[in-house]
Amino acid sequence: MSTKVTSPDELPQKPGIYIMKDKNEKIIYIGKSKSLKNRVKSYFQKNLDRPKTQVLMSHFNSLEYIITNSEKEALILEANLIKKHKPRYNVSLKDDKRYPYVKLTDEDFPRIQITRNIGKTGKYFGPFTDVTSVRQTVKFLKQLFKIRTCRNMDGPCLNSQIDLCLAPCDGGITKEEYQSNMEKIDLFFQGKYTKIIKDLEAEMKEASANFEFEKAAVIRDQIESIRSVMEKQFVEFAHEEDQDIIATAYTNRHAVVVVMSIRDGRIIGKDDFLMNGSQHTTSDEILSAFCKQYYGINRHVPKEILLEEDIPDKELIEEWLSDLRGNKVSIKIPQKGKKLRLVRMASKNAEIIKGQKQKMDNAMIEIKKYLKLEKLPRTIEGYDISNISGKLAVGSKVSYLDGKRNKKQFRRFKMKTPGPNDFAMMKELLERRLEPLRDYYAEKREKERNNDLDIKPLEIGEEPDLIVIDGGKGQLGMAYDVLKEYKLTHIPIIGLAKEFEEIFVPNSSFPIIIPHDNEGLQLLQRVRDESHRFAITYHRQLRAKKMEESPLDNIAGVGKKRKMALLKEFKDIDHIREASIEDLAGVKGMNEKVASNVYEYFHND
Repeated sequence: MSTKVTSPDELPQKPGIYIMKDKNEKIIYIGKSKSLKNRVKSYFQKNLDRPKTQVLMSHFNSLEYIITNSEKEALILEANLIKKHKPRYNVSLKDDKRYPYVKLTDEDFPRIQITRNIGKTGKYFGPFTDVTSVRQTVKFLKQLFKIRTCRNMDGPCLNSQIDLCLAPCDGGITKEEYQSNMEKIDLFFQGKYTKIIKDLEAEMKEASANFEFEKAAVIRDQIESIRSVMEKQFVEFAHEEDQDIIATAYTNRHAVVVVMSIRDGRIIGKDDFLMNGSQHTTSDEILSAFCKQYYGINRHVPKEILLEEDIPDKELIEEWLSDLRGNKVSIKIPQKGKKLRLVRMASKNAEIIKGQKQKMDNAMIEIKKYLKLEKLPRTIEGYDISNISGKLAVGSKVSYLDGKRNKKQFRRFKMKTPGPNDFAMMKELLERRLEPLRDYYAEKREKERNNDLDIKPLEIGEEPDLIVIDGGKGQLGMAYDVLKEYKLTHIPIIGLAKEFEEIFVPNSSFPIIIPHDNEGLQLLQRVRDESHRFAITYHRQLRAKKMEESPLDNIAGVGKKRKMALLKEFKDIDHIREASIEDLAGVKGMNEKVASNVYEYFHND
């Protein structure tokens, strides 16, 4: 529970965190100190030398604090609160829920799952940037150790019958043996492959000594499978190292942070992250903030962390990370040798990602300039319709965030509007997407009339900064009518006509022409083309499904196997229609009752 004060003189000379708020009681900054009074007093000096502090204090209105037992506790609380509240003037790690984690559930017989949400129970590994790779890895581990996948252990299932599960629900494996397998999976995600193999080799020898040759053979196959995966996926670098190498690079708006992970002497992955609020913040402060927030999530803490430069609170962070790991953690700034080469390798990766990020930023800046937008179009949505003569009509919505596809926000729709009428279908598509925004602003206006400001602001991505329609003036005019009807005309909208790549905007007869080699136009084209691809892919899926449908699907007793058997025997529907009940009943898998159903279906006028 925080305590509110009116002056820094009221603060105690004790460790803790301080919380600064603006006039709307919104948290704008969270800090920690071993002496709250001394630290906060520094903000109230007449001559503030740092631009960031000057801007912060220009918005400052009130102060609260929380006392902790130690400076280490204050560090942990500060990191947790920054992650929770994301204050405007703190350097904060952008939410990495876009990446999946692997979770080992907290059960007597745990399961292994892929999730994007970190809960309070279970053990988590990640995040993983390569979704396909992590899915393959989880599938491999489930099959290798025969881990259960069922939600409720209510009896042996098909997996146990085909030897994909050891059936703990039926006593097929003891709790201790099952837990031993989970420990090996834990070691796998920590990158300790050598230890897994040593443990398995010891188990194999013990099984052989006890004349359990079948068990020994299974373990032998497990060892070979793990060695095969190691050879395919990991590049050997150093012997038995357990390190994270962290490096940064800076764009105009963000800090790019790269983390390279070495486990058991092999480079097993590289992740990249963005830090918000990095303007007017020193690089050592950004690195310090990243370490606190990155390792504050339930993830593996390595024995050694290599950085480009020294950071504030280094000893304190080392102490905290050592507590998390269970033994000593060292933060080092190498000056020579292979460790310095590793840091330089990470730094080069950060510079490459910075270049990619800067290119995306440039594209958004160009769009803002040419379209005369009030703010940078961080969230761009594209819409398209796909159908053949109005049949199987579908609509698509794609979303780009900071110049990259935001697939979590992709949506596809089966259109209800009868066709062919692309204009009316596009109108329906936009109405279905914008209805929640219409309701939100209606509620907001009502609350403002009642002097009630208790309404949650929209987050990035909930409302587009720009809408792109595939088409010219006609399509744009119809789309803009929807915005007017829903009182959402503050959302910019354009039509991008494919033939000449002209951009049409509302209330203007003349198109905007952006040079073809301009990064801004290229981003708009990607949004438009992706919405078209997404729509037409869905349309083709529905067409293929429609083509697979058969009158036989409507007949009682005819499932997939009987349908295939009838088609194999009679070649097509016309010959099935002409067949007698006796002929139908003679087909493999059929009986007289189902044969009668088929006959009656085709002969019942």
